[in-house]
Amino acid sequence: MPELPEAETIARDLDREIAGRTIVGVHVRRPDVLREVSARLLSKRVVGARLTRSWRRAKLVVIDLSTSDRLVVQPRFTGALLIDAGDLPDRERQYSTIEFVLDDGRSLHYRDIRRLGTVALMDPERFAHYTATLGVEPLDRAFTAEHLSVLLRGSRQAVKKVLMNQRAVVGIGNIYANEALWRARIDPSRSARSVTADEASRLRGSIVEVLAESIAHRGTSFRDYRDANGRRGGFVERLAVYGRAGEPCPRCGRRLVGTHGIDGRMTVLCVHCQR
Repeated sequence: MPELPEAETIARDLDREIAGRTIVGVHVRRPDVLREVSARLLSKRVVGARLTRSWRRAKLVVIDLSTSDRLVVQPRFTGALLIDAGDLPDRERQYSTIEFVLDDGRSLHYRDIRRLGTVALMDPERFAHYTATLGVEPLDRAFTAEHLSVLLRGSRQAVKKVLMNQRAVVGIGNIYANEALWRARIDPSRSARSVTADEASRLRGSIVEVLAESIAHRGTSFRDYRDANGRRGGFVERLAVYGRAGEPCPRCGRRLVGTHGIDGRMTVLCVHCQR
């Protein structure tokens, strides 16, 4: 966490609410989250820069600056980008690692409780190199059923592991891999190469569908994920299997099974519905 829908929600919020603002100050409280730049150099390069655009690549939140530099944030488990108009709760402020002060009196905080996420500053060439090994975006036109079928046919790994491989398809983590495979009625432990073309087409549709629905509900919050305004995501109420091991399958009523046997992460499935 965050996965694609959460990163997309944050990026859209930032683009809508702070695009055009200028950074007038930087306070680095926890420099261990920085990558590619020191605290001193970060301040030197971003103060005076205008925020021109915020967008997402894979699970990254990218903020383009007028200097052509890019702030590249990988929130990982407990990271969040929070806009503060002076009303940020103390429980969030105490975990602020970096604060970007804006010219309208607001601030943008990178809050990270466990400090496992990162904030990097890159020029376009470095960013291109950094993201060169990432796979296809599942919401792009290039992510066709045929493309997914080729990816799956080339692997003996469990189909769930292929979906979560960021070199193959980006943005899909444990939550949405579980959900998409349940919707597509495919057993997560099956060898990827055993998935037929028809099943790959169904799976592609399920992936796109579940990601789009989660974006519409502003992501999934269990514990730490918040959007840029500090609000929780609402898709948790619509999860069919993730976090529901032992409960009835929404489709057939059989008990959902939870296992760590596929990739060390919690996998929840219906052994009756998913083949």
